[in-house]
Amino acid sequence: MRRRDFLTGSAGVAASLMMEGLSQPAEGQVGDWDAGEVAHILPSVSHDRFLIKVSFRTPASGIPLLRLGRRLVPGKLSDRVGRFWAFYVAGLEPMTSYRLELLSDEERPLCQPWFLGTFPPPDSLPDRFRLLIFTCAGGHEDARLADGTQVFLSLDDRRRLLRRALSFQPQAAMAVGDHVYWDMRAGRSASMVRESELAKELDASAFRRELPVLGSENEGRLVGVVDPQIADLYGSMLRSVPSYFVLDDHDYFENDHADDEIVTFPPDPFMLQLAQATQRLYYPELLPDSRRPLNLGGGRAFDSMPGLSESFGTLRFGRLVEGLIYDCRRFLSLKGPSAGFVPEATESWLLSRMAAAESRHVVNIPSTPVGWSAGKWAEWYPDLLQPDGRLGTSVRKPYWQEGWLAQHDRLLRGAAAMADTPLFVSGDLHALGVGRILGSATLDLSHNPVVSVLSGPLGTGPPGWPSASRGTGPQVPTGLDLEEDLAPVEKNGFTLLDFGLESVTIRMFQWKLGEDPSLIDDLEPFLTLEV
Repeated sequence: MRRRDFLTGSAGVAASLMMEGLSQPAEGQVGDWDAGEVAHILPSVSHDRFLIKVSFRTPASGIPLLRLGRRLVPGKLSDRVGRFWAFYVAGLEPMTSYRLELLSDEERPLCQPWFLGTFPPPDSLPDRFRLLIFTCAGGHEDARLADGTQVFLSLDDRRRLLRRALSFQPQAAMAVGDHVYWDMRAGRSASMVRESELAKELDASAFRRELPVLGSENEGRLVGVVDPQIADLYGSMLRSVPSYFVLDDHDYFENDHADDEIVTFPPDPFMLQLAQATQRLYYPELLPDSRRPLNLGGGRAFDSMPGLSESFGTLRFGRLVEGLIYDCRRFLSLKGPSAGFVPEATESWLLSRMAAAESRHVVNIPSTPVGWSAGKWAEWYPDLLQPDGRLGTSVRKPYWQEGWLAQHDRLLRGAAAMADTPLFVSGDLHALGVGRILGSATLDLSHNPVVSVLSGPLGTGPPGWPSASRGTGPQVPTGLDLEEDLAPVEKNGFTLLDFGLESVTIRMFQWKLGEDPSLIDDLEPFLTLEV
């Protein structure tokens, strides 16, 4: 891999980033659009199908319909009262823009029409693709600590960041974990929830664990918790932008936490129900991919929608980009030397896709980042914050599993064996950062260093930065040889990845609570880096 140069502010780079042939924003994508009776729309696409999650402000009186040309597709009910629906459409033409209409069962328009396009055929080789990626977008804007400190960014600020990101016309958006913050038992967030006026108002800190989540009184509590964090945040902003959601610890309604009283992962059955119900109601599962085995776990068939996965999947844009998406929490194991963040079958799939060399860029998108640590329990690394304020292993991290690091090294070895630049993009650590991993313990990756990107948090407020909540910002763990192109920056923001035939250009955008919100409207990248 050739040495990268900083290119910030270069007029030549600006010209090189002109993306002729990118899809134009659909009508009203960034400006005004009449949402009518729709509360939120989040779509996902492949080369031949759509999966669109929709909620209405009030329950539908009948079965709503989705019109594409002459086709009328009935919605699939996701809740028990008729507010939440899913539309699954197969047999579409690749690289085609479809005009969509949501209609009542009497074919009355429920919102303004909009457009959504399929991706290129899997065997084609497009020359460009732009991905928007961010993390930690969840959180109630009204949540406050006892001293009145704002816990999360306001929805206005988060939507402003999203609008600015969408103004660059990404062809897909990826939210890497922590779409929901409502920890029930462990960690600082759980304490805040139990003691907050917001929890009392929603009566949601008292989920009844002996009851199912959907179809019981828990369903109303779930909607009260999640609506303000997902439906109110995204609304219809992403209706024309294919969207991918990766689950992380808080999406299971707990922090990753381990002590002699409670170990929160792998998720217990009630945590799993909460995560599954949230996804079923609000955001798309990962669509089928002929190259993904069906035995990886996390798969489910929702009515007539077989082949979907809640945990492992692919963002495939022809043969230009193959993004390998994996949840590192649901199947986390506590088996010592043989433990892993993903099951053995999933690891084999990831390694086989990296070795296949079918796509120009194979990108790993795990929910737990490689390259940095904040001393948290469920990280790849054994490091814990030591008395001297640095990460280390002299004081051991309780309940950490050595097999996690072994799996980390196997995945990095597989990535570095690819002919092209190995790239990992993730979230979780509430920071923006870029580094090159040259080695891990006895693993030498200097022949083809692994580039790791922290994508930037959308909703983090002052108490949520690692340096505030854990006493340290993200640090390079011991045993890892990492050169930082950008040491982690604790600011809100997002990342745009421009994939071309020969390189990937990374552009990072930053803003922080306390700065003038109007600055968001004209944000330009503070870092531009080509790999």
